[in-house]
Amino acid sequence: MDIGVLLPTGTAQWGADGDPRELVAFGRQAERAGFSSLFVNDSLISPRVEALTMLAALAPATANVTLGTGALLPFLRRPIQAAQALASIDLLSGGRLTVAVGAGFPGRFGRPFYTLSEVPWERRFTRLDETVALWRALWKGETSFHGEILRFDDIPPATRPFRPGGPPIWLGGATPAALDRAGRHYDGWLPYPPDPADYAAGLAAVRNAAGGAGRRPGGVTPALFVSVWIDEDGPEAGRRALDAYARAAYGMPLEELERIQAVVTGTADQVLAGLRRYVAAGARHLVVRLGALSLHGQRDQLDRVADLIAPLRQAQPEAGLAHDGTRRVTAPSAP
Repeated sequence: MDIGVLLPTGTAQWGADGDPRELVAFGRQAERAGFSSLFVNDSLISPRVEALTMLAALAPATANVTLGTGALLPFLRRPIQAAQALASIDLLSGGRLTVAVGAGFPGRFGRPFYTLSEVPWERRFTRLDETVALWRALWKGETSFHGEILRFDDIPPATRPFRPGGPPIWLGGATPAALDRAGRHYDGWLPYPPDPADYAAGLAAVRNAAGGAGRRPGGVTPALFVSVWIDEDGPEAGRRALDAYARAAYGMPLEELERIQAVVTGTADQVLAGLRRYVAAGARHLVVRLGALSLHGQRDQLDRVADLIAPLRQAQPEAGLAHDGTRRVTAPSAP
């Protein structure tokens, strides 16, 4: 069971008076507090420290935590250059990189960025899968790649990552097509469904797809991206804080955001119970986003969530797989 935290790399998260250089210290604090991973997101929605730059800064400043993207948008970068950058971070971190990728959202959160990147919106999922396949080919030392969209010959020798074959690559998304692709081609799955039951159903579909492709059904890491706010005054106080966060970060109220993303708020016990429902549904790597609008608030929430790490890790899967390919889980009841 792994519990990670999303670093507040956006100006809307660290606050107008915050110093982005403190994000490295924030990462060190999270590692000392027992978090097993540090994730960064990738977007053009608002100003932020660029994702791979942040991970490169964290690589020598941390020792054991996984460094991850949640999620990287490969269409924002030239594919061969991105392969070099990712391999470099894997080298600098001693093999601690995990790369979750996505094709972007529809509407104002996705399509305009394809225009800025001079990449066609059409066939974006094929482009994403081929980009990942190209990375893996380069990391293995291959010098040519022939896909439906991406085609390269006589590629110069690429930077080889720390681990043979490169870092694990996860897929974000929960459409039926994404579930199938995650099971057939990816090393992990990082969605954010509001309902734990939908997570369980999606994970079963991912594992069924993996088995159908001749892969081990349990070999795809089941992760979860979830926004959290702990407030001892209860859920309504937490909802007010997260509503301010949603409006600053997304330009939408919380009630709209939580229809599409997992959100858990309330007292520490209530948040623990909410996260345990996802553990019971099969999640084994939680990436927690803290809904604070200053680095001081982020640090306070980091300490509060750190107190939940040990109780969350007490939820252990039983040996073996259920008939649908999911692991049976026994999760302790909330205090």
